[in-house]
Amino acid sequence: MMRTANPALNANVFTAVPYAETRMTINGTVNKAGVLLILAVAGAGWTWHLFSVSAKFAPWMIGGVLGGLIMALVTIFKKELAAITAPIYALLEGLFLGGISAIFESRYPGIVVQAVGLTFGIFACLLLAYRSGLIKPTENFKLGVVAATGGIALVYIVSFIMGFFNTQVPFIHSNGIIGIGFSLFVVVIAALNLVLDFDFIESGAEMGAPKYMEWYAAFGLMVTLVWLYIEILRLLAKLSSRR
Repeated sequence: MMRTANPALNANVFTAVPYAETRMTINGTVNKAGVLLILAVAGAGWTWHLFSVSAKFAPWMIGGVLGGLIMALVTIFKKELAAITAPIYALLEGLFLGGISAIFESRYPGIVVQAVGLTFGIFACLLLAYRSGLIKPTENFKLGVVAATGGIALVYIVSFIMGFFNTQVPFIHSNGIIGIGFSLFVVVIAALNLVLDFDFIESGAEMGAPKYMEWYAAFGLMVTLVWLYIEILRLLAKLSSRR
């Protein structure tokens, strides 16, 4: 059975859709992922520009993260609409990424270039390792990544709730050894989720999923990339603050 920690690409996604004459392909998914990436960069460019000229970027950034969350949920539950909702999600998420990136860049100059480079460098290396068979997503591998991702999600939820009481989970947000170690662990798990996504997308194409699932699969991959980028940004910020 296929497993992935990405909530957009769970084990029932491809088996739950009906057979279609026009089928999903890996190349089609790659092309649509490229479109989503371009839209995200466009949205990020807008809020990055606003940050540099005024303080009015915040509403765009907040609207982006909230709107992106709504579009993500709609896409997950109405995957046949992914051709419409996934591009909207990418654009909205880009608004958030541009704002948060500009904030980090203002505090630690050069950090965004490093984060972007590391994100796509990790993506390329893991894709190569997956395609070459160097990394094989066995059942135990998948179970481990899913369990670790669930644990991280639980920690973040607890931390979010504690924030309403002006407190937080000790150490993990600091720039100490534990905080940096935690961020490094999260980056590794986020990266390993890419391997599961590669495997899941390939399996979906082999199973002959409907053509619209290319948009859905591209959306799922985008979710993981966004998570990976944000975690790398946080890790680099912790390391930079120690200098």
